[in-house]
Amino acid sequence: MDCKPFILFLFLCLFIRSAKLDIHPTNEVNLLDSKASQGELGWISYPSHGWEEISGVDENYTPIRTFQVCNVMEYSQNNWLRTNWIPRNSAQKIYVELKFTLRDCNSIPMVLGTCKETFNLHYLESDEDHGSKFREHQFSKIDTIAADESFTQTDLGDRILKLNTEVREVGPVTRKGFYLAFQDVGACVALVSVRVYFKKCPFTVRNLAMFPDTVPTDSQSLVEVRGSCVNNSQEEDPPKMYCSTDGEWLVPIGKCLCDIGFEERERACQVCRPGFYKASSGNLKCSKCPPHSYTHQEGSVHCSCEKNYFRHEGDPASMACTRPPSAPRNVISVINETSVILDWSWPEDSGGRRDVTFNVVCKRCWPEPRLCEPCRGTVRFLPRAAGLHNTTVTVADLLAHTNYTFEIESQNGVSLLAAAHRQYAAVTITTNQAAPSPVTVIRKDKTSRNSISLSWLEPERPNGIILDYEVKYYEKQEQETSYTILRSKGTNVTLNGLKPDTIYLLQIRARTAAGYGSSSRKFEFETSPDSFSISSESSQVILIAISSAVAIILLSVVLYIVISRLCGYRKSKHPDEKRLQYGNGQLRLPGIRTYIDPHTYEDPCQAVHEFAKELDASCIAIDKVVGAGEFGEVCSGRLKLPSKKEMCVAIKTLKTGYTEKQRRDFLSEASIMGQFDHPNIIRLEGVVTRSKPVMIVTEYMENGSLDSFLRKHDAQFTVIQLVGMLRGIASGMKYLSDMGYVHRDLAARNILVNSNLVCKVSDFGLSRVLEDDPEAAYTTRVSKYGGKIPIRWTAPEAIAYRKFTSASDAWSYGIVLWEVMSYGERPYWEMSNQDVIKAVDEGYRLPPPMDCPAALYQLMLDCWQKDRNNRPKFEQIVSILDKLIRNPGSLKITANTTSRPANLLLDRNNAADVSFHTMGDWLDSAQTLPCKEAFSGVGYSSCDTLAKASTEDFKKVGVTIVGPKIVSSIQALEAHTKNGPVPV
Repeated sequence: MDCKPFILFLFLCLFIRSAKLDIHPTNEVNLLDSKASQGELGWISYPSHGWEEISGVDENYTPIRTFQVCNVMEYSQNNWLRTNWIPRNSAQKIYVELKFTLRDCNSIPMVLGTCKETFNLHYLESDEDHGSKFREHQFSKIDTIAADESFTQTDLGDRILKLNTEVREVGPVTRKGFYLAFQDVGACVALVSVRVYFKKCPFTVRNLAMFPDTVPTDSQSLVEVRGSCVNNSQEEDPPKMYCSTDGEWLVPIGKCLCDIGFEERERACQVCRPGFYKASSGNLKCSKCPPHSYTHQEGSVHCSCEKNYFRHEGDPASMACTRPPSAPRNVISVINETSVILDWSWPEDSGGRRDVTFNVVCKRCWPEPRLCEPCRGTVRFLPRAAGLHNTTVTVADLLAHTNYTFEIESQNGVSLLAAAHRQYAAVTITTNQAAPSPVTVIRKDKTSRNSISLSWLEPERPNGIILDYEVKYYEKQEQETSYTILRSKGTNVTLNGLKPDTIYLLQIRARTAAGYGSSSRKFEFETSPDSFSISSESSQVILIAISSAVAIILLSVVLYIVISRLCGYRKSKHPDEKRLQYGNGQLRLPGIRTYIDPHTYEDPCQAVHEFAKELDASCIAIDKVVGAGEFGEVCSGRLKLPSKKEMCVAIKTLKTGYTEKQRRDFLSEASIMGQFDHPNIIRLEGVVTRSKPVMIVTEYMENGSLDSFLRKHDAQFTVIQLVGMLRGIASGMKYLSDMGYVHRDLAARNILVNSNLVCKVSDFGLSRVLEDDPEAAYTTRVSKYGGKIPIRWTAPEAIAYRKFTSASDAWSYGIVLWEVMSYGERPYWEMSNQDVIKAVDEGYRLPPPMDCPAALYQLMLDCWQKDRNNRPKFEQIVSILDKLIRNPGSLKITANTTSRPANLLLDRNNAADVSFHTMGDWLDSAQTLPCKEAFSGVGYSSCDTLAKASTEDFKKVGVTIVGPKIVSSIQALEAHTKNGPVPV
């Protein structure tokens, strides 16, 4: 057969419609591409009449060289076509891409020989080019190549020929190069293009690390490649990636970070522009210079401060440059004898910093101009002279009638860097008369069995006219738990009524118009032993005297007990009597600890010293002001006592310019707290009364008041946690009740919570709060009631008759219980105090809070019994809560969904059922409201009709609805007809 028909087919191949542009992946490297050659390829054909090289154009009309063979009319075809020698470079696995067309044998008429529709692909490895030498037996077969689609004569006419593309792998290739050979055994085929290539992982930059071109191995494992950081960067973790056999990068590990002064841009670390800086290595962007700083250079690691602005060495580079603060303002001095309280206002300009502190410099000055010297070491600063964070300081132990100048300097972190002068404000004062110095010499003049006569020298520095001396003495073995005080106009005294053969400790202090001086050191004296004879007559006299004394004492004990029980206070001794008894002399019943009202003391200040520990102000460090009390600021701070661990404390201070009455009222709370020792009562650490400011120091409660704490953590606690808090409060109140103390202001705002959620009863100063507290929680009543009382928390009899008892505290506890279960909601909401008094008096009680357990709401109602004798004791309340804690299942029944149970918790028989089944039941349940008769005969005969009534309808029949919850309870009547009994 003539080859012209096949040549025609090749010509038509130029019009293959399905051909596409050859776009090769970037990870493929060509070793041979027949389409890239513009001239003859020069491949060897054997025999010479077999494969034929012809020229043509591709789909883009680009000239190409192709090979064809079509000797189907002859028998035993074995036509070979060998490429030139191909260097393998670094490749180990070779890919061969063939594009060809092949004619269907059935479409060729009159085939005489054997027609095939396949051809074979071979290869031969060699280290050098063998030129035109060709040995068929040296080649190894790669594969037999068949066409997916072959063409026919019809296809030639329709010009819709399609190229076949086949890719075969060769490898591993180990020699320097290789040949490819194509064997035709009787097919009609045309090689349009031959491309030989291998795959590599191309150069890339990942995580600022450069990874070079990498040729994968022939094995199935990945090739680990270590990357190198781009310029101006450094490794954070060693960068690695893995090159797959398909030439793809996988599993990036590690990264590089740009150096300081450089930022990541366009996969490189580029220098920061002027006006920007980068102070640390990392892949963050360069930051703009902070306020009052600048930079005009590229690659800046920090910005320089403007003139008169500075940066402390500890300031981060991102912080604005700052300047020293201005001087303190409005310095005020309050002189109290030989001490002064300095108070000032914050500087007008803090310099842009928050670390402003104050230093106080003390100078003693003379009338001559500019003649001053630094104060000596005897002067004390409270809390300290340097590094003050607050704007007040007390300076004590100054000399009397002396001029002093105090310079209050404001500083911050850059003050030492500034070239400007010190920023301070000055104030000059003159001290008043000082208290006398201590008595240092005491002589024993005479000693007997029952008395000691003493005399002493006047203090070395009386600092004025001594008005009298205070002599304090006690038995050494008593360790100051019980002591006696005498006052003497002169410098001698006789101590009578002492025990024979007993050692006494004694201290003396002098008093002038400036007040008491410091006490002397403790002097020790001993009475004579009871070892000498006395006459019979003397014995009788002594015996009569002793018997009389015993009878008087016994009579006094009986009278004291009777009067104390009837009147509720301790009878003080005759005011003309100089000798006062304290401590063990309080005639307490043995083994019973009772509360003693500090106001019953002849000198209330002595109550403070008896019940509260005096602290040295130097042991107290005030950190910050956390609030304002009635008498002064409330601060947090630290207390460090000798040989004890430092503890956090709360500190109440007495403001300057106080009156003596305010001082007594301020310290009376400490006299009360000092008598209590219970884990659920706020603990008093001590008081400071001998220096300014006067302080009350208590344990520090981190979470503050219970009401605000609950509002802040709304619905965040379990019922058991809330019951545990309530149990702690009840335990503390049981302790107070057992001691005979009535709190009178029990409310969630007066319960403090520590970091362990332990609740402690606090605020024992109601006697003054009732008179002066401006909060809306307290209201003034008419003269019938008098004073100010916390209406929403107070029992009806206490409001009406001022009858405060532990039973009225139990009523208040019920309100606290309601506050806790409602997470700090205001009792009675927005009802006025007058409406609250009226509603409670008429029988209205607060409804149960949302999801409140029925048992707890029952306890609330028990606490709100109108008859105070029916209210539970705190001992019973603690027992009830303990049972609930031990049986958590009893807390799952809520008061919102069940009828109120009878008073099972207290086993009382007079409890009422609060569910209603008929209109009459509901009216009976509202019997304390003046409405039952008003509904009679006006058409409201059923729950359905009543539930549809409006507020105006109620007004028409003369009924006033008090409180929003009563309205909601009336509206709840609608559920009656559908759901049966509805709980109130």
